[in-house]
Amino acid sequence: EGMALPQRTVFSPEKICMDWQRRQRPGAGLFNLGNTCYINVILQCLTYTPPLANYLLSYKHSQSCQQQGFCMMCAMEAHVRKVLCSSAAAILPGAILRDLKFIGEEFEYGRQENAYEFLRCTLNAMHRACLSGRRDLGVSPQETTIVHQIFGGFMKYRVTCLSCRAVVDSYEAFLDVSLDIRAASSLITVLEDCVTPKQLDQKECFRCSKCKKKAAASKKVTVHHAPRVLTLCLERADQWTGTKISKFVEYPEYLDLRPYMSDTAGEPLLCSLYAIVVHSGDTCLEGHFLCYTKASNGLWYKMDDEFVDNCDIHTVLGQQAYLLFYAR
Repeated sequence: EGMALPQRTVFSPEKICMDWQRRQRPGAGLFNLGNTCYINVILQCLTYTPPLANYLLSYKHSQSCQQQGFCMMCAMEAHVRKVLCSSAAAILPGAILRDLKFIGEEFEYGRQENAYEFLRCTLNAMHRACLSGRRDLGVSPQETTIVHQIFGGFMKYRVTCLSCRAVVDSYEAFLDVSLDIRAASSLITVLEDCVTPKQLDQKECFRCSKCKKKAAASKKVTVHHAPRVLTLCLERADQWTGTKISKFVEYPEYLDLRPYMSDTAGEPLLCSLYAIVVHSGDTCLEGHFLCYTKASNGLWYKMDDEFVDNCDIHTVLGQQAYLLFYAR
């Protein structure tokens, strides 16, 4: 409602399978070649994203890929199959490391980088690969690649004139959501604050088309279309001082998105936690990344580079999480 639907789709959402099609033990760990932990955690979290893994394991992309040179989807397809099918305890993500510059120009081999930035660049590179060879799609159909069909959603921004109560709605696609946790004790309080209307400051002048003048206004942000996989970043770097925010922020195993939707009526929109990324270290500029993922056998594992160890949900929920991955 309120949004124009794309006339064409790149990938049909009906083809997405949210449940694992094959259940097995966890796959291999990933060797760290020196400051590559930020790569390892994202590769592991994506490997254990059920709808993405199901698609990549089907070979459907590589069988029809027409991209010349490096293709992020083909690289991920080969990587996921290697991790999940390997009998080795750990493998080297060599192809990803070799072609790092194609994923993001800012990444330099051997230098400590940010896992969140690597995630965003990886998803964008996969998205571009899905569009390779396609012409004249326009913006809206581009948001129907399998990457957007899995990770993508739409935010709704409603600006209300406080003088005449006229409203203006706009929409924006997203692949992840970054959250300010400075004043929060839990993910729920952060999300509740996000959907609370806020008055625009004077720098954000709003010209009301009904009043025909500049007027005070409020802005409310809601999730208009929820992604199948919701990726949340709990911002650990203070935007004013740059220091690391090391406090614990509570997050649930199951998250109901309904209270944060544009339409709050209806059935609960439940998401289940399946992966988290944790940063250990005193500052955001150094330290170590590790992750916890839920494998296809339904069990949780701590993945710290080449080491893969059993753990329980209580351990997972007790971390100073940096990235949270929820699947509907």
